[in-house]
Amino acid sequence: MNELAQSPDVARLAAVARLLGGTSTFRKMPRSPLEAHELLLNGLPSKALVYLVANFAFLRWDDSFARAIGMSHRTYQRHTAEDIRQLSPEQSGRAWKLAEILAKATSIFGSKEEAEQWLERPAIGLDQRKPIDLLATPAGVELVEDFLARLEYGVYA
Repeated sequence: MNELAQSPDVARLAAVARLLGGTSTFRKMPRSPLEAHELLLNGLPSKALVYLVANFAFLRWDDSFARAIGMSHRTYQRHTAEDIRQLSPEQSGRAWKLAEILAKATSIFGSKEEAEQWLERPAIGLDQRKPIDLLATPAGVELVEDFLARLEYGVYA
C-alpha cells in the first residue's frame, strides 16, 4: 500500500489518538487500523481515558457517558486513584470509539466544543435521541456513525 492510500487512515488515527493524549499517552502512535486493533486488544493505558475526560469542555460524567464508556464513575476514580495502568480491551474499544466519533463530529462541526455539544443534544435524525445515549451499544454506535456520515454529506433525514 502506498503512502497516499494510507494518508486518510493515518490522519483519522492521529486525530483519534490526539483526543486520547497523543504522544504523551502512546509510546508509538498507531499508523494503521491493524495497529490500532492491536493497541486496543492489549488495553489502552488508563491515562488515555483520563486525558479524554480531562479535556472535555462540555461533556460531563453522567449515566449516558458511563454507559458509552462501559465504566462507572467509581471505577474511573479507582483507575485514577489506584494508578491502574490498563483499561480492559472492551473499555479501550469504547473509549477509542467515543474518541473516533468525537474526532469525526469535530471535523464536521468545526470545533471540538461544537462536537461535544452535538453529542448532548437530541437529534431529529436520531428520533430525538441524544447521540451520547446511543453509544452504549454497537447498534447505537452504528446509528450515530451513519447519522454523522449523512450530516457530512448534507443529508439530514
